[in-house]
Amino acid sequence: MKSSLKNKRNNSAAKSTARKPLSKDKQIDLTPKNEVKEMFINWFKKNNNIGQIMTKQDVVQNILTKLNAKQDDALEEAMNELKKDGLFEIKEDGVTLVLTKIC
Repeated sequence: MKSSLKNKRNNSAAKSTARKPLSKDKQIDLTPKNEVKEMFINWFKKNNNIGQIMTKQDVVQNILTKLNAKQDDALEEAMNELKKDGLFEIKEDGVTLVLTKIC
């Protein structure tokens, strides 16, 4: 009996923290995503050499520590778009980036 109550409590807690999908009528704010993309592009523009590496330390110091909550939520999507656009590739560690296209 106790385990079934515990399971119900855990299930209801999981449901309450899950994100609700956006309604089709609600406008999606693309600005945070574009701001994050611009942060990456600006960092790479400093040297703008194909093969330039942005290490985990660079990502943390120059991007992650400067994000607000909305930008943080948009980080993954922004990185995926930049990767899809061919700007950089993401190494196996999931954090190290290599510039593959001139900004």
